[in-house]
Amino acid sequence: MASLDVIVDKLVVLWRIPAVRQKFPWSFLLISVVGSVLKELEFVPQTYFSSSKNALNVYFVKVSWGWTLLLLTPFLLLSNASFNRSVSFLARRLLSLVVATAVWYVCTETFFYIEDVTGSCYENSLVKVDYKEFTSKAVCRRAGFHWVGYDISGHSFILAYSTLFIMEEIAPMSSLNTTSLSGLPRKVLSLLYIALNLIMIIWVWMFTCTSVYFHDPSHKLLGTICALLGWYLTYRVWYVKPMSPGLPPQRHPKEQKPHA
Repeated sequence: MASLDVIVDKLVVLWRIPAVRQKFPWSFLLISVVGSVLKELEFVPQTYFSSSKNALNVYFVKVSWGWTLLLLTPFLLLSNASFNRSVSFLARRLLSLVVATAVWYVCTETFFYIEDVTGSCYENSLVKVDYKEFTSKAVCRRAGFHWVGYDISGHSFILAYSTLFIMEEIAPMSSLNTTSLSGLPRKVLSLLYIALNLIMIIWVWMFTCTSVYFHDPSHKLLGTICALLGWYLTYRVWYVKPMSPGLPPQRHPKEQKPHA
């Protein structure tokens, strides 16, 4: 248990640094731009991660939103309940998961739609298939052909958005005294916190691999911008207002200054 506390404390100290939280979101734009330049110049050699069949992509990235919700839901409940156990407060905070899922769904479905309406079906990289029934990527690929459209990078979007979503929701650990919790809840919360930080490392790494190995520059940049907009409009604009899921608690209620 002591080793868990040491790891948690080091991670908390890192996220307490104002510059880390302020600059971290914008690092995705930098990675996307630099990675795209390196890809176009072919500076980065082919590696295990240049194949879409690598284990991290198949078992994590392909179901990244599932991993994010699987780890974040119990963490959100445990950490937020340490500040306020009221059902209304916890239900309101859980709405942030619903909102984030809606952002993920709307954006990814929009990306699919754009790819469909801008694309065409090709028998190979040069020969276009001129059949009216092949009007979507799904139909074209089921027929064994290749669809070419404006493919906004869903990987760039979901990996950046998931990371920023987790970053915001693990904030309560910065002011939560885990030593005041009983044995099992304390251990579970610590393990979830460490797991969420590890999954963020995986998401950032795979975002970097996407930037240097896949997609056209504009596809990746637009996917990244959509992720930043989804995060910014919720956590920096909407959630600071009363009629919203609210920001994650970062000070214990007893430490809050009374309002007039």
